[in-house]
Amino acid sequence: MNIVIITGLSGAGKTVAMHAFEDMGYYCVDNLPSQLLPKFIELCQQSAHIDKVAAVMDIRGGMFFDQLEFLTALSHPVQILFLEADTRALVARFKESRRNHPLTPDGSLEKGIDLERELMSHMRARSDEIVDTTDITAVQLRQKLFSLFAIDGTQGKLLNVNLISFGFKYGLPMDADLVFDIRFLPNPHYQEALRDLTGLEQEVKDYVLDWTITQQFLTKLRALLTFLVPCYIAEGKTQLIIGIGCTGGKHRSVTIANILATFFKDLGQKVSVQHRDLEKA
Repeated sequence: MNIVIITGLSGAGKTVAMHAFEDMGYYCVDNLPSQLLPKFIELCQQSAHIDKVAAVMDIRGGMFFDQLEFLTALSHPVQILFLEADTRALVARFKESRRNHPLTPDGSLEKGIDLERELMSHMRARSDEIVDTTDITAVQLRQKLFSLFAIDGTQGKLLNVNLISFGFKYGLPMDADLVFDIRFLPNPHYQEALRDLTGLEQEVKDYVLDWTITQQFLTKLRALLTFLVPCYIAEGKTQLIIGIGCTGGKHRSVTIANILATFFKDLGQKVSVQHRDLEKA
């Protein structure tokens, strides 16, 4: 089991880091007291579905960072990620968020940061990775963390692609990032032998794909998506929802959505397919 402790200074990006670890497939927990870490690891080990865990542990948990016995007491090795930033950047982030520093709810922000930096010094010295977030964006931090902690081929495969076939007569998917209207393709509905079938069946698939215009469209669409996917990943996007629409959502859109599912799997992305209107009259 891979276990990572995410720690560091308040305002240095621990929330962004936790979300990045979740996207890497880690089971995450925030603000875990040190006393509960062994029990948390024990419970995770009992699950057959959890093999990567990350716990955010910081000054909020009342942890004494000059006493690190909880680390030596662990029966399983852990990696420690420490996030920090200079005082100027941390002050600016607290001012922007209008949140109080956990050590100075009513006092000097700078003094609270200095005190936390002192209390965290021993934990910093024990850390495996130290990342300074002073001059990097949230997207850049995510990329850095993926380069350090992504395992099992996760790095570079950060996009969860959800394909939705639908019929325009029933409305567009509200959450789609991209929508492709394929009503210009020849319609199996007008073939009596195919009318009551769906795009899940080979006869309909063969009909839709047998046209030159369909092949031309797929060639251009694959080229577009091959260009877009790395751009979305670089921008930090983790989910891409694509709507494929025909008139009724029964023939053409179902066929093309399934073709694209294979395409994205070949690119190494995680893919799900929903045929929203397949059973509608």
